[in-house]
Amino acid sequence: MTDWDWLSGDVVEIARRLLGCELLVTLNGTTVRVRIVETEAYHQTDAASHSYKGRTPRTDVMFGPPGRLYVYFTYGMHYCMNVVTGPEGEGSAVLIRGVEPLIGIEELRNNRPNVADGQLTNGPAKVCKALGIDKSFNGHVLSDPPVQLVQSSALSDSEIVQTTRIGISQATDKPWRFYIRDNMFVSKH
Repeated sequence: MTDWDWLSGDVVEIARRLLGCELLVTLNGTTVRVRIVETEAYHQTDAASHSYKGRTPRTDVMFGPPGRLYVYFTYGMHYCMNVVTGPEGEGSAVLIRGVEPLIGIEELRNNRPNVADGQLTNGPAKVCKALGIDKSFNGHVLSDPPVQLVQSSALSDSEIVQTTRIGISQATDKPWRFYIRDNMFVSKH
């Protein structure tokens, strides 16, 4: 069992800390390795968060414990995945907005054919489509296959860009989006 203490603090700091961490995903018997390059933080005190109005059947997993996936369906066609953070009972999660393929890009291309490499995983819905993540992964414990989170060393401040979140209509002024500077798999620089 993995110790998720590093995910139990402030969601904004964890969103920054997740940059550079990796996801190992088994697709069709092949292990794919990707590096997290873009994240956004969401907290129950934040009007843009699904947990803002309290615990519901949809948001239950956001209230912990940390180290699980919160997967939701949006716009009637896309899945998005988040890493649940914070202490148990607090509704917080980090949206994975972009990942950089490291191993197994062929498997990702199978899930998103006829797409240029730079467009393969540079957005939250694209990430889920490429990795085969759907609602069945909601609540998945990230220490267990087929989707595992691997902690890495923290990146330096000079490697990280902090800015406001995108694709939302409320709390748009919060600088809770982070990405790795100059990475081609970031959805919007």
